[in-house]
Amino acid sequence: MKKIYGLCFIAWSIFGFSQNYNSGLIPDNLLKNSNAVVRESTEDYVLKSVNDLEIKRKHAVTILNSAGDEFSTVYIPYNPSTKVSNIKVEIYDGAGNLAKSFTKKDFSDYTNNPSAALYVDDRILILSPISGKYPYTVKTSFETNTSNTVYLSSFRPVSSYNIAVQKTSFTVLNSSGIKIRTKITDRPLTKVSHTSEGNLWKYSYENIPSIKEEELAPSIGYLVPQVELSPEKFTLEGRQGDMTDWNTFGKWYYTQLIRPVSEITPEIRAEIASLNLQGTTSDKVKIIYQYMQNKTRYVLIAMGIGGWQPMPASEVSKKGYGDCKALTNYMRTLLEAAGIPSYFSVIYNDSSEMSFDKDFPRLSGNHAILMVPTEKGNIWLENTSQKHAFNHLSYTSHYRNVLAVKESGIEIVDTPKYKPQDSREKMLAKIKLSEDGSIDSEAKFEFSGGQYDTNLGLLGLKNDEVQQALKKRHYNLKIDQLSVQNIKNDRDLGRIIYDMNLKANGFAKKMGNDLFFPVMPYYHSTIYSGNDERKLPFENSFPFQDDYEIEFSIPAGYKFTEIPESRNLSTEFGTYSITFTLKEEKLIVHRVLTINKGLYAKEKFAEYMAFRKKTASSDNTKVLISKL
Repeated sequence: MKKIYGLCFIAWSIFGFSQNYNSGLIPDNLLKNSNAVVRESTEDYVLKSVNDLEIKRKHAVTILNSAGDEFSTVYIPYNPSTKVSNIKVEIYDGAGNLAKSFTKKDFSDYTNNPSAALYVDDRILILSPISGKYPYTVKTSFETNTSNTVYLSSFRPVSSYNIAVQKTSFTVLNSSGIKIRTKITDRPLTKVSHTSEGNLWKYSYENIPSIKEEELAPSIGYLVPQVELSPEKFTLEGRQGDMTDWNTFGKWYYTQLIRPVSEITPEIRAEIASLNLQGTTSDKVKIIYQYMQNKTRYVLIAMGIGGWQPMPASEVSKKGYGDCKALTNYMRTLLEAAGIPSYFSVIYNDSSEMSFDKDFPRLSGNHAILMVPTEKGNIWLENTSQKHAFNHLSYTSHYRNVLAVKESGIEIVDTPKYKPQDSREKMLAKIKLSEDGSIDSEAKFEFSGGQYDTNLGLLGLKNDEVQQALKKRHYNLKIDQLSVQNIKNDRDLGRIIYDMNLKANGFAKKMGNDLFFPVMPYYHSTIYSGNDERKLPFENSFPFQDDYEIEFSIPAGYKFTEIPESRNLSTEFGTYSITFTLKEEKLIVHRVLTINKGLYAKEKFAEYMAFRKKTASSDNTKVLISKL
């Protein structure tokens, strides 16, 4: 679900621009780790009525190197309800001298529809005023007048890693008489300064250093502060609505955005009749879901009412494609034709947990899924993928809530919370060790939960590409031959399985007449860097468990000299165990690593690294076999 202003204009607002753009005036603390520095940025909103919003934006950013060029690009979306005027772009050199100016005629004008699958009225102006000499400053100003007052929504001073902010502000003049809720979320990075005089509110931030991305850091949206606004009365593409509370807003959402595009046509009824549905509700939903997956494909379509209304279900039925909104509503309409109620559900899809505030109704979210209530609990359907398993949400949709849109209003419902055992990599392997140190291995792999998600990409590859991907995954082995058989996506149970056979050289090392080898051939331990002082919190975004059992057979004329001791570790971050058992001249190694989901303070990163170093040390345990 695409929200134009939220995607394109984070941290833009209005100001006087009296500043000298000499790059030498940038404070040293803002240069560290920065590819660009926002020198000054302002965004002024004037809410005149329920359908009249005026916005003035000005933005000046100094680009320090080629990696910062992405921050120089100017995006200006518009449509019949959103008019743009007084566009001006200027480039200044490193000394702050004006080098070049641009106007609207210099912009490229595109359909604001990445798939280009349908004609839409949404347009976007794009200009990339890149200078060949660094540093340089891009200063942009323009004005917008729109009837879509629902977009009076949020302000974040930082939108990306490696960009600093010298000064930015956001003002709202409310002359409409409409009540506007506000919510301020501060972060350790910086806190907002805000003032109010009558109907004029001003929010500002100053001297925000760049955030350098660190291993396991949460999403940028979690790390930066924001100000959110929500008008109780609003307009979206000519349709007035009410956000007094979630239920009122939900009724509007259903009647204005969902119901008009959900007609059960004779063709849709015929689709359902052809499926000869039988069994439980869950059985019927699965049949319809897998039918929908096999028929449709995902395309990104920024169309409809502000990018929030799905294309009609009848169109998806005919054309066989749609975006997340369209495919979710098509699935909902198919179920309705089968007499099964379900609810179009808006969600924040992100690797870091993001949920809606039950006390702060606002048009937001970035994805749509479907919730199907049954007597045995909710069924959750991700409708954009032809590969996804039935009743399986990716780990980017766990541990949060959704806005389930019903005729009676919005219900805020929690998505599932999975245990580590639900996101498992299970491996059973038999390894034959040869006297020359090479190995011949047969292994079976099974992935579920979040690890199912991370392995879905294998299913779109050709056989030779799968082999190359797995050679790269097991790069610590000197693989001579590798083959993959029986790869399968079990869409009923949410599992990816395959068999992998390989031959590798140099696995065991000579020590005189003896050989020694590591007990974990398939797993290259993850070690996180701890050289610099940690600045950010860290996150394990989903829980998981790796459960490996390996049977080693050694060459004739050799014996196991000593069996390593088993080991167990237990921390707040997870647990680890490895056991060694000698059975009929074969060594059985059973290793289980369990990682808990969690968001932790930066001060605990050293403890986490210590835990992972201990697990890596145990994984690197060597076994000695002696020649008889």
